[in-house]
Amino acid sequence: MAYDLTGKIKLIQEPQTFNSGFTKREMVVTVEDGKYPQEINLEFVQDKIALLDGLQPGQEVTVTFDIRGREYNGRYFNNLQGWKIAAADASFEPAPDYDSYQGMPSQDGDPGYSDDDIPF
Repeated sequence: MAYDLTGKIKLIQEPQTFNSGFTKREMVVTVEDGKYPQEINLEFVQDKIALLDGLQPGQEVTVTFDIRGREYNGRYFNNLQGWKIAAADASFEPAPDYDSYQGMPSQDGDPGYSDDDIPF
């Protein structure tokens, strides 16, 4: 069963390759959850680590993942294993330059429009 979460990337780790040839890369996504934001660690394995290329901290993403569980020496562990990322690029655009935005006053006091632009 697949799950989705949406949040902002807090950090992306470097890939780790183990002696067995297994490779993984982890990322932390901050999810706004009521009063207290949650920092969720997700891992990407083998060929899925390439999905993290080009992403940056602060970027809003939706991650699709599976929950994986296992037992080791009588203890149980869970992992969130990501396999799809959709970046919300529109929300990651830099703030607009309001000085060049038509209709907004510039810093020198010029209102950015003339009397002919006013509809009344």
